[in-house]
Amino acid sequence: MSQYSETEKFDGMLFAMANQVEGGVFQLLDVYFGFLRRKTDFFVGGQGGQAEKIAMDKFKYHQKLAIKEKAEKDAAKTQREEIKKKEKSKREREEEIKASKIIEVTEEEAQKLEDAKSGKGDPAAAASSSGDKQPTEAAKKQEAADDKADSSDDEDSKGKIKPNMGNGADMPNYSWTQTLQEIELRIPLKADGRVKGKDVYCEVKRKHLRIGMKGQPPIIDEATFNEIKQEESYWTIDNNKTLTLNLEKINQMEWWPHIVPSDPEINTKKVSPENSKLSDLDGETRGMVEKMMYDNQRKQQGLPTSDEQKKHDMLQKFMTQHPEMDFSNAKFS
Repeated sequence: MSQYSETEKFDGMLFAMANQVEGGVFQLLDVYFGFLRRKTDFFVGGQGGQAEKIAMDKFKYHQKLAIKEKAEKDAAKTQREEIKKKEKSKREREEEIKASKIIEVTEEEAQKLEDAKSGKGDPAAAASSSGDKQPTEAAKKQEAADDKADSSDDEDSKGKIKPNMGNGADMPNYSWTQTLQEIELRIPLKADGRVKGKDVYCEVKRKHLRIGMKGQPPIIDEATFNEIKQEESYWTIDNNKTLTLNLEKINQMEWWPHIVPSDPEINTKKVSPENSKLSDLDGETRGMVEKMMYDNQRKQQGLPTSDEQKKHDMLQKFMTQHPEMDFSNAKFS
C-alpha cells in the first residue's frame, strides 16, 4: 500500500479548497492553520514549542519526500530525452540507408566501372551494364510489402498529424506530450507581468478540463479524450509564465490521439514507445503492451499478427500430419 494512501483520499477535497482561495498555497495554509487555531487546541494544548516542533517535523518529512520525487522525475525525464535522441538518430540513420541505393555488380561490371573512372572504357556502357541488374526475388517481395504498408498507413493517416517528439502535439495555444501512463500539458500564459497561482484557474475533473487566466476566456474548457485520475494530477507555474499540468491516465494501455475533441488527431501509429517505461509495468500488462506494439508493427508491414501467425503455424502442422487430406480447394480466413 502506498505511503500516501491515508492522505491521498482527501486530495479531491483539498483541490476544491485550493480552487476557492485566490492566494494559492499561501492562503490555503492560512486557512488550515486558522482552522487549527479556531477549532482545536493545537497551539495552546501542549507544552511550549510542541506545536511548532510537530509542524516542522511534518514539514521536513514531506519536504524530503518532495525533493526525492523531484529528483526521480528529473532523472526519468533526462532518461526519456536520451532515449528520444537515440531513437531520432536511429530513425535518421535508417532513412539514410533506405534512401541510398546499393547495386550489386559482377567482377566484369566492376572492371568496366574502374576502366570508366580511369578513362579506359565507355562510361555509358558501364552505367548501362550496372543499371540493368535486376532486383532479387526477395527484394521484390520486400518492396511489395513496403508499398502495401505505406498504402495502409496513408489511408489511416488521412486527416491526422504526425506526433511531436513527445508523442503528443504542438497546438496554437499549448503543447502536450504523453507516455502510456501520463500526459504533460504546457500552456503559455498571456500576461503583462509575472503570473502566480492566484492569477489562474485550473479545474481537473474525471473527464473535463477548464484552464485559463482569471478575467479571461478559458484556454481549454472541454471534455477530455478519456478519463483522468483527479487525485494524481497536479499543476505548477514554471518561470512565472507557463502552466504545466500533469495528468495521470486511468487507462494506461492506450495512446491519446488528442486532449480534447476540438484538437486535430495525431497518428498514434507514429508514436515512439519508450522501452524504459515498459519496465515499470507489471508482467501481465507489459506482455499485453508489447504484443500490441508487435502486432501493430506487423500490420504496418502487411504481415500477419502474432495470433494470425499462430493459426497459420497450427494449420501447417495439421496439414503436415495429415498428408492424405486434400486442402487444395479449402479456403482459410
